[in-house]
Amino acid sequence: MKAAKFAIGQVVKHRVYSFRGVIYDVDPEFSNTEEWWLAIPEDIRPIKEQPYYHLLAENDEISYEAYVSEQNLLIDDSGLPVSHPEVPLMFGELCDGHYQVVDYQSH
Repeated sequence: MKAAKFAIGQVVKHRVYSFRGVIYDVDPEFSNTEEWWLAIPEDIRPIKEQPYYHLLAENDEISYEAYVSEQNLLIDDSGLPVSHPEVPLMFGELCDGHYQVVDYQSH
């Protein structure tokens, strides 16, 4: 099992589709349903044995949650914030492409 390339709080974009987001959780390998995996077009279907990332995602129209394989993510170096409504509930300030991870349970 390989170590995750991206970190919680990091802003990333999808390699194929035009959306971006901030990572809020990481699975060491695929941990979704078989139906979900099979719904991905076969020519771009990622392998299961790699980290998968939970994103607070957005495109030009909506905000949503996405589950993306490591092979389909790239660093988003735009420096722009992610406007998903849950970002301020989970993270602090954006600095150099990373949101500060805030532990709200300790307050």
